Amino acid sequence: MQPKYKRILLKLSGEALAGSKHTGLDYDTVTNICTSIKECVNLGVEVAIVVGGGNFWRGRSNDRMDRSRADHIGMIATVMNSLALADALEQLDVTVRVQTAITMQQIAEPYIRSRAVRHLQKGRVVVIGCGTGNPFFSTDTAAALRAAEIDADIILKATKVDGVYDSDPMKNPNAVKFEKITYIDVLNRGLGVMDSTATSLCMDNSIPILVFSLEDSNNIVRAVKGEKIGTLVSGAPK
Repeated sequence: MQPKYKRILLKLSGEALAGSKHTGLDYDTVTNICTSIKECVNLGVEVAIVVGGGNFWRGRSNDRMDRSRADHIGMIATVMNSLALADALEQLDVTVRVQTAITMQQIAEPYIRSRAVRHLQKGRVVVIGCGTGNPFFSTDTAAALRAAEIDADIILKATKVDGVYDSDPMKNPNAVKFEKITYIDVLNRGLGVMDSTATSLCMDNSIPILVFSLEDSNNIVRAVKGEKIGTLVSGAPK
């Protein structure tokens, strides 16, 4: 089966890289995710990745810490995850470049849109760390921003749940899953797909979001092939 998308932005949470450990890095989990990414590359898909840092840092540990400084610590956490992904991909013989929104020239390239696009065109995976490089913006917003900049066909948001529900399925066993939902419905209902800034940015730039579970890392490949998994968030009516 041919891939449905030519260029994707894969959004990974930091927690996804921790596996059952829930904190830090589980290298078997990271390798499984990267194996699926390699399969996407072998299909001819151009892959950019934005990764969170929640497995190392979850924002301010108390209200005494300055928000900007706490966010900067979180950005550094995303770089640790980016380097771990790059290492696993390279061990699988996938060519990869790490770019960061905050200059760290000894360990990564600076994020430059044109350079990122060129890497993608050459078949290299681009892992983008440090979020937007600014405090007060989530890595979801960074994913939406980078997807718009590189002209990605879709954002694949791999999460703990298998789609978008009308309420928290972890708390409500009767929660109803959506197969498709519009950006505006997500915003009006306050559904936890992405934060409102990220969702609005996707809506303004007509970037669809596919939300699916990463419990099976092969779901990344299924998503790229256009199989019916998860929930599609777009401007189209249900």
